[in-house]
Amino acid sequence: MRIAVHAFDGITMFHLAAPLMVFGEVGRLDIAADWTTELWSDRAGSIRTAEGYPIAEVRGPEVTRDADIVIMPSWPMSLPELDPRLRRIITDAHDRGATVVGLCLGAFPVADAGLLDGRDAVTHWEAIDRLAQRRPGPRVNSTVLYIDHGDVLTSAGTASAIDACVHLVRTHLGSAAASRVARSLVVAPHREGGQAQYIERPLPRPAHDGMMAEILDWALAHLDETLDIGTLADRASMSRRSFVRHFRDATGTTPARWVLDRRLDRARALLETTDWPVDVVATASGFGSAVTLRQKFAVAYGISPTVYRKQFAQSAG
Repeated sequence: MRIAVHAFDGITMFHLAAPLMVFGEVGRLDIAADWTTELWSDRAGSIRTAEGYPIAEVRGPEVTRDADIVIMPSWPMSLPELDPRLRRIITDAHDRGATVVGLCLGAFPVADAGLLDGRDAVTHWEAIDRLAQRRPGPRVNSTVLYIDHGDVLTSAGTASAIDACVHLVRTHLGSAAASRVARSLVVAPHREGGQAQYIERPLPRPAHDGMMAEILDWALAHLDETLDIGTLADRASMSRRSFVRHFRDATGTTPARWVLDRRLDRARALLETTDWPVDVVATASGFGSAVTLRQKFAVAYGISPTVYRKQFAQSAG
């Protein structure tokens, strides 16, 4: 996997570091030795970050010619229009089959290149209105952290770039590999949404509610058991109504949705890392039967557990 990350004078070190850190971890953990990441700019040479640090030996646009993923990790705060030469570089890479990624304000050059016309897109919350006004094509969505259309991906601001990059690891190497990277970087693993464009959010963890954190940890250890609202509310010594309200405040979702997503996570990990029959995976992840697992899996990911295993079992490492 060849990844080309765009750099320019005035880019913040964080925006450069996010993709370099996530994809670099793939190699450092020996998950996939063929993943390489290079910085490139409009011309070869050096750039100076917003913090004033020079970065030397930045490659030129030729890096994008054989890249599998071309990343625009940010864009100048003034949000200048994309110049024709850079537009051609981005569209040529896309036409050759590369995935084009716009992280944070990097969604603007991707939109200017016309790759988001007729599609949902997201960017930093402060620039949502500007992106919506930029051109009529994109449908700007302010409620998600990133949106993946397969050939084009955009993310919201700052730390959402890490979420999006971990998602790309999962897409190409499986959830076990993505979880290893997430654990190594001490960031939250992700849960996948059911939409065709893979609208996703990171797994929410309550920062201040110790009681709810304890309930979540207990539920994760008992996914193969009954975890209905009554069981969880009793565990928390709350009424059902009060528990549901506290749960949503802490996690941003409902108990039923959270449990389903965690069971799907467990099922994927077992499919990748064991040779257990599907009915055993279903029982261990709390679905009870292979039929139920297949139904939920197909709705969430559009493929069967067996096909998923064939796709990711060897690459899970």
